[in-house]
Amino acid sequence: MANPLYDTLLGVHQGSDASFLHLQDGTTWSYDDFLRKVAQFAHAITAEGVVAGDRIAAQIEKSPEALALYGACVQAGVVFLPLNTGYTVDELSYFIENSGAKLVLCDAANLDELTPVAAKYGARIATLNSDGSGTLSDAAGAMSDQFDTVERRADDLAAFLYTSGTTGRSKGAMLTQNNLLSNAQTLAEYWQFTSDDVLLHALPIFHTHGLFVATNVVLASGGAMIFLPKFNLDVMIDRLPQATTLMGVPTFYTRLLGDERFTRDLTKHMRLFVSGSAPLLAETHVAFEARTGHRILERYGMTETNMNTSNPYDGERRAGTVGFPLPGIELKITDPATGETLPQGEIGQIEVRGPNVFKGYWQMPEKTAEELRADGFFITGDLGQIDADGYVQIVGRDKDLIISGGYNIYPKEIELILDDQPGVLESAVIGVPHPDFGETVLGLIVPQKGATPDLDAIAAQASTSLARFKHPRKLLLIDELPRNTMGKVQKNVLRQTYADMFQVTSA
Repeated sequence: MANPLYDTLLGVHQGSDASFLHLQDGTTWSYDDFLRKVAQFAHAITAEGVVAGDRIAAQIEKSPEALALYGACVQAGVVFLPLNTGYTVDELSYFIENSGAKLVLCDAANLDELTPVAAKYGARIATLNSDGSGTLSDAAGAMSDQFDTVERRADDLAAFLYTSGTTGRSKGAMLTQNNLLSNAQTLAEYWQFTSDDVLLHALPIFHTHGLFVATNVVLASGGAMIFLPKFNLDVMIDRLPQATTLMGVPTFYTRLLGDERFTRDLTKHMRLFVSGSAPLLAETHVAFEARTGHRILERYGMTETNMNTSNPYDGERRAGTVGFPLPGIELKITDPATGETLPQGEIGQIEVRGPNVFKGYWQMPEKTAEELRADGFFITGDLGQIDADGYVQIVGRDKDLIISGGYNIYPKEIELILDDQPGVLESAVIGVPHPDFGETVLGLIVPQKGATPDLDAIAAQASTSLARFKHPRKLLLIDELPRNTMGKVQKNVLRQTYADMFQVTSA
């Protein structure tokens, strides 16, 4: 193929009048409508001097035009760099400089702030607004709706995604055409997507979940999307009857469960609910199944790899696990110190290998060598275990491991006990500095609405369920846990907030 990603996911739909995007205002774009817009945007970005292999940095709101920009980058062979709409100018400066972006796209409201940043690093700048307007749209509107697809190889770069940067500067994960294409095809088959599916899409598209999982899977299967700007509970409930599938983060499901309109009857026609990007509480699994009769399918992926594992479509979807390695993907649990594979059931670092695994970190050869082994296995930084039935369980991040008095403590083990106590909505366990033990365990508890958990009773229960060295030194009630855009708990923020909890002050 001249351009595997474009030809397989996009070009195959050329001329199709099948529905692709159902928008919130009631309008619909067919596949052919979308591909004509993609071609116009491809002309517009190349008119800005961008050529195959160059990077485009885009901090823009979700819209069908924003999605067409992604398609245009694929068709023109340009490396697409979507950026979180919550990033500050200082953060954007780093991404623009580090990526060497030739073109920066932003909302018109941010143009004045970002123009000098783009100029400083030799990039051109254009606008694309949430309503589809902007200087790039204006330019595209005057262009031909046919574009000669640029030839690319399977191992050519298609996208950059920057990691969250919780332990230093963000790293640009280089994703190839085959990384994205192979994963989309695998997921579409594994989750049994067809052209009859309609995905309720309320995720952001600056993240792998909303763009490279949700969108690419629909493109691979020829289905349609109800394409919403963001999660809105009323709109979600209103549009559910027109959908067959939903991909969301745990917050989607807890908010739906919190509304009495969300019933078994409302979801009876649905085929599949998928959750990811953050752990789903076991109680959410149970409550969701009791309410709807559906069992949420939880999977596991990351910026550098897209999706690695999934609970089965046919078979037991086991709460507290992320299922099995996807077809074509190898997963093993290794000793962090030696890299040796551990016996089944033991906790260690998760390593994965497959066509989904990224090419490396942009301009960081040393970091790439640290995390991407010569044999192709990627050290994910996640800690996990494989149970007796082969299900993979995530127990936390390697950097979240607590070492107290020489003992390794896995926060997830303690959190499961805290979450199960009366009046507890959720919890987070972190390690904080301690003068005697190096680190000690701090438990942070978010109460259920209207409840006041008995911290002494919870501590007593923990003491009977856990070895002494795992006991939380202290339990605190807090209003909420800090989370990033995709719903992941930011334990680095908690560690900073409570770093002085056990600090010894001199007289």
